[in-house]
Amino acid sequence: MSIPVSALVAVAAIALSACGTVSDKLAGKGASAEPAAASSASPYGPARLVKSRDGRFDGEVFGQASAGGKFAKVQIGMEFSEVTNLIGAPANMSRYETGKRWIPFYYGNDVQRMQTLYKGDGCLVFTGGNHWGGGGNELIAIYHDAAGKCFE
Repeated sequence: MSIPVSALVAVAAIALSACGTVSDKLAGKGASAEPAAASSASPYGPARLVKSRDGRFDGEVFGQASAGGKFAKVQIGMEFSEVTNLIGAPANMSRYETGKRWIPFYYGNDVQRMQTLYKGDGCLVFTGGNHWGGGGNELIAIYHDAAGKCFE
């Protein structure tokens, strides 16, 4: 049994279209062929890619931390419990699924995302775990937005 090449291309295109970045979700955009750092459509300006503190992945940082603000203390790659112990609990939080939920045999820890709002500072976005609820809770994006519009 052979599968037509056009069918394989169609399946691959659909699977890849489900992928997106944190900035796409928060900026209300769909998947884009451009890297997050090249995006200037975000109201927060282009993302700065920052290595996680253990060097395993790159996270996104939008805007500048205010002097003496809570977000000046956090680093990409910190776990949710570390962040809350350091700067306190968020004022609000929301969970959502990423397109990676639908990739067969995907075992990464970012099938879900958790977005938190810290009033007066902005938003933090964490990985939310894998298909079965394990893993995750690593800080992957920081939005310096004192007005809190990053959570709308």
